[in-house]
Amino acid sequence: MRIFKHGHACVRLETGAHHVVIDPGMFTAREAVDGATVVLITHEHPDHWTPDLLRATHAPVFTIEAVARQIREQAPDVVERVSVVQPGEVLDLGLRVELVGEKHAVIHPELPHFDNSGFFLTAEGTTVFHPGDALTVPPTVPDLLMLPVSAPWLKVSECIDYAREVGAPRSLAIHDAVYSEAGLGIVDGHLGRFLAPREQEYVRLAAGEELTA
Repeated sequence: MRIFKHGHACVRLETGAHHVVIDPGMFTAREAVDGATVVLITHEHPDHWTPDLLRATHAPVFTIEAVARQIREQAPDVVERVSVVQPGEVLDLGLRVELVGEKHAVIHPELPHFDNSGFFLTAEGTTVFHPGDALTVPPTVPDLLMLPVSAPWLKVSECIDYAREVGAPRSLAIHDAVYSEAGLGIVDGHLGRFLAPREQEYVRLAAGEELTA
């Protein structure tokens, strides 16, 4: 499996003829969806999906009802390619995909509590978990955790504790367009310091870079 980090929360996984793109949003360059065979969207916020990026590919889109509702309103020309999926559902998309979790992390108690479902993918003997905007612990430890590292709903101690609770041997930073490079450097230092003693590796990549073994 080849894994590419794209802008912010967008990740692309390539295995055989399958090119799965997760959460191509407003911080993501168009080339992230080039040749995509499937697009997965965790929740409705524009940093995780945009009409223009869905129009830039002919791939089928799998997402929860809250997102599908917005697509119907903002990109009705895309609706025929959208399949609504439910938390707990298991999909066969050429690789196994399980939806995990139901709610977005709390941004503020006075704001709506948005829906969010992460994706647990299995292919070529490797498991990958993308939680979207949530700190949901999957039922099985993944080989690779897509770890949110900067957000209005997240502080670094929560990020550290989440990575340790999930227990993945490797974590790849996502959701990283909110902080400056200097701020991300501070987060990188903390995550490396706290995860390394547990033999958990932490990696942050620039947009378009590929995760190497």
